[in-house]
Amino acid sequence: MNFLSNLISGLSLGSIYALIALGYTMVYGIAKMLNFAHGDIIMVGAFAAIVFINNLGLPMILGVLLSVVVCVAVGVLVEKIAYKPLRNAPPLSVLITAIGVSYFLQSLAQLIFGTNQKAFPKFIQVAPVHIGELTIKGESIVTLAVTVTIMVVLTLFINKTRMGKAMRAVSEDRQAAELMGISVNRTITITFAIGSALASVAGSFYGLTYSFIGPYTGSMPGIKAFVAAVFGGIGSIPGAMLGGILLGIIENLAKAYISTELSDAIVFGVLILVLLVKPTGLLGKKINEKV
Repeated sequence: MNFLSNLISGLSLGSIYALIALGYTMVYGIAKMLNFAHGDIIMVGAFAAIVFINNLGLPMILGVLLSVVVCVAVGVLVEKIAYKPLRNAPPLSVLITAIGVSYFLQSLAQLIFGTNQKAFPKFIQVAPVHIGELTIKGESIVTLAVTVTIMVVLTLFINKTRMGKAMRAVSEDRQAAELMGISVNRTITITFAIGSALASVAGSFYGLTYSFIGPYTGSMPGIKAFVAAVFGGIGSIPGAMLGGILLGIIENLAKAYISTELSDAIVFGVLILVLLVKPTGLLGKKINEKV
């Protein structure tokens, strides 16, 4: 029963990683850039939820929904100010800018909220489910359900809608997409907006799981979500989902049965082993460059 309990906790944690990894993989797949500030959008969303719920006294679900709006606005603003001017710049310039944006958001959070962690409101109250001796937290069930629903909706959006087709076209060949009348800048902006919304949802569920939020809350989950995206195959939406879930399970089981201190090392070690065997990740596709 302990194993099943740890497995379900790992699935819940993996769901949070998957939500963040979906944002990473969408931005990389379409804009071909690694937005390392993406993890800090989690922190922005969580603090926004705290302000709306605790400080302004809004209903909990409304506060969480408004935090999504704040994150979308921040994500679009960051894309317009920091990344759009570097659309044709070398990847290293974009990477350095992303790191700079990450530090800026962390420092801004410290100035506004201080360095101490803030209690996160329990915006979902679901009774635990008992199956024999096994007890499953209500929050874990909701987190899993929300993640699976978002993944299904996102997949349908990418495959069935006009904007989704535009995103796939920009991902395949940006110049050809532009010649076909697709607005590349608009498509990339919408991609950032969707990724930021997913990060905000992940931030709320992260706060629900761990109860406290600080200025550096998004750093490690952001790095692990990037690992999850690479693990599953960066650029692949199902790969991000699979990578996040597996990463959460591996981390939780490592903490339970090996060592809490070594759990992160084990996670990154598994990533290295997978990439040695399959460099493109579990569901990544090999792309042959034309010469």
